[in-house]
Amino acid sequence: MRAPKRIVVKLGTGVLISSDGRLDVARTAAVCAQLAGIRASGTEVLVVSSGAVGLGMEALGLAKRPRDLPRKQACAAIGQGRLMQIWQEAFADHSLTAAQVLLTHEDLRSRSRYLGVQETLRQLISYNAIPVINENDTVSAAEIKFGDNDTLSAMVASLMEADYLFILSTAPGLIDLKGTGRIVPVVDKITPEIEAMAGGTTSETAVGGMVSKISAAKLATGAGCGVFIASGAEPEIVPRLLAGTGPGTFFVPSGLRLDAKKRWLAYYQRPTGTLHISGPAVPALREQGRSLLAVGVTGATGLFAAGEVVNIAGPDGSVIARGESAFASAEIAAVAGQKGDQVRLLYPRRARLEVVHRNDLVLL
Repeated sequence: MRAPKRIVVKLGTGVLISSDGRLDVARTAAVCAQLAGIRASGTEVLVVSSGAVGLGMEALGLAKRPRDLPRKQACAAIGQGRLMQIWQEAFADHSLTAAQVLLTHEDLRSRSRYLGVQETLRQLISYNAIPVINENDTVSAAEIKFGDNDTLSAMVASLMEADYLFILSTAPGLIDLKGTGRIVPVVDKITPEIEAMAGGTTSETAVGGMVSKISAAKLATGAGCGVFIASGAEPEIVPRLLAGTGPGTFFVPSGLRLDAKKRWLAYYQRPTGTLHISGPAVPALREQGRSLLAVGVTGATGLFAAGEVVNIAGPDGSVIARGESAFASAEIAAVAGQKGDQVRLLYPRRARLEVVHRNDLVLL
């Protein structure tokens, strides 16, 4: 396996914090040593680190993860500073600087903020710093949360066009519990059968589980990034995986990388509306790569303004694409099914007559 240009390493709470709720100092130091060695070899490294809520729980003497949002946010506020201090001290032993980056989903959903985050991370890497990224749990509410750091790590891997994403937790890989009972070494494609192998988590300090890891792998591989799921407790696990000798599951990246804007459209949005299209419009988008014209639109659901990202669904209701609608939801009823000259009469000042231009559309 060639030396990658850039990798993202996600560390779960269970890797950093032991079962008694205390920081596992030795393991954290060992992980930093691995990443420092990889960085010294010329590979750029970004870290997505869980653990803030768990460290806050330790500081407050809590045995169980709070269920209500304000208490979770309080734990995150207390634990995040402790978490960064740990990373800074551990990387300092290798003459590296750790840089804290806290994100919400809104930071990546907005195109301008998405590009700003991307440029900041690139600048940190150019300074030879190690970005340590976490969800900004102190302020995150349901509408701006990623949901879990597995998803966040996949988004970061896509954002930074990483070659590989390492999802390290207490899980040794994807285990075929209903079959051999062994780790599945390679997954060429994430099928319903592969998804059925996943399970949740029973940890009091963690969220997600294999379900979220499979979902993250689907997102990252779709963006052209290979994904490893392995145990962070394994000695030298990251270099061993890169050498092809480490235990774990590798998810093969699918197809060619999407360009930057299409990745943003595909993976970073939470559309508030859907454009419904006719049967003949489906192959025009899927097979011919055309723009979505008003004549192919049958209606819309949800509320959205012109320029917002929407889903595009076929006659059976399945979402086949996503894109920026040039028309607001209130305008769709007037233009749906209309030919271009009729749309021009209705909206003579519009620069574009396409409902979604092909440059602003991505197939899912």
